[in-house]
Amino acid sequence: MSRREGERYSRQIPLIGVEGQVKLKKSSVLVVGVGGLGSVASFYLAAAGVGRIFLLDNGIVEESNLQRQIMYTIDDIGKPKAIVAAERLKRLNPYIDIEPIQEDLTESLLSKIIRNIDVIVDCLDNWEGRMIIDRVAHRYGKPFIHAGVYGFYGQLTVIIPGKTPCLRCIFPKKPKIEESPLPIFPTTPGVLGVLEANEALKLLLGRDNLLANKLLIYDGSIGLFEVVEITMGPDCPACKEYY
Repeated sequence: MSRREGERYSRQIPLIGVEGQVKLKKSSVLVVGVGGLGSVASFYLAAAGVGRIFLLDNGIVEESNLQRQIMYTIDDIGKPKAIVAAERLKRLNPYIDIEPIQEDLTESLLSKIIRNIDVIVDCLDNWEGRMIIDRVAHRYGKPFIHAGVYGFYGQLTVIIPGKTPCLRCIFPKKPKIEESPLPIFPTTPGVLGVLEANEALKLLLGRDNLLANKLLIYDGSIGLFEVVEITMGPDCPACKEYY
């Protein structure tokens, strides 16, 4: 770690030590989805000094994104999100590697990428993609952070294969949401994105007290945070398949 890097991270090194900072520099994270959640999560992961960050998103910036996706500006409309986000994060922190992947999420693609990363951060807005992450992460034994948002509501959990319930175990039935596009209050993905980055950093640093085997529930309309315990379902076919 260079002198300038030491200066950059001087406010967090007293909390995690030089060894912790070096550990972050040697770590790699895959952020799947660089929208409302991903804008915030990837920004803080880059700011904290995670050495290699992959950004997987095949979308383009649209006018309606700017209400909550803080990575982008009006000048970015029509541009690929992963490319724009990578350029912005490189300007934020030139001491780390940012790799945009402008492709659709598939099991085969994720299987290729996942071998080279330590933690996955699920910043998607659809259950089909989340279940792809769940399957591939368990296949390769990779931990991931799940978050979802809707209106003023958000949820988050840390999934560690073999130690926590799988995502299908926690949510055996796909939630039925009729609105399209989803209504989202702008601060909701901001709050959950920060929490995702926080849990990912704790995982990379080997910290205890993760939100594993727990589901954090957030209701921004009344300023409520609640954490409930969750367990593997005895009849979950996915858990039986994995374990």
